[in-house]
Amino acid sequence: MGINVECYDPRGAEVYEIIARQVLQNLQLARAVDDLKIWVDPREPVFIIAVKTQRTSEPIYLEDMAEMEVDKATGAVHLRIRDETYLPQLLERLWETQGRGRVRQPSRFEVVVEDPISDISEMTVHDPSMNLRKRVYDAIFRIIPEGFRVIRDLSEDNIIALVCTDEVLRDEWILKAREIIDDMR
Repeated sequence: MGINVECYDPRGAEVYEIIARQVLQNLQLARAVDDLKIWVDPREPVFIIAVKTQRTSEPIYLEDMAEMEVDKATGAVHLRIRDETYLPQLLERLWETQGRGRVRQPSRFEVVVEDPISDISEMTVHDPSMNLRKRVYDAIFRIIPEGFRVIRDLSEDNIIALVCTDEVLRDEWILKAREIIDDMR
């Protein structure tokens, strides 16, 4: 993992590199990040950060872990669990989308959704890329200077990039961030 901090003040750049490295280590993200670039100018004031993450494994869908059958009489959806690895995530997603009261688990390998609110047949149970993105955003918000609450998110694909300031965002800062993103590709 490379960390590159550009700043007119070498001491300031060194401090931000230490902060970024420490935050990534504390959140156990060091191995998931390929590249991290920061461009900071406190005189402006602007803080640009871009993080390139590694590719993650593919999402797990409901059909990957369970067989689904709809009871025509009641409309209840019966799920026969083939792989219980992501069962906790499945239950959590069902509770979020269907409501806790509609979901019951009569046995270890069976889940029933009574009167489902929406179609669950193509439900994503676990998405490693979204989990990684959430964790990287958490890291970024620990790294950016306090008070820099005007933020433009320029993220795309596996690069998460933010332009932060405590003033009005300037076009040249957005252009600089896009240059950084292009360099990271």
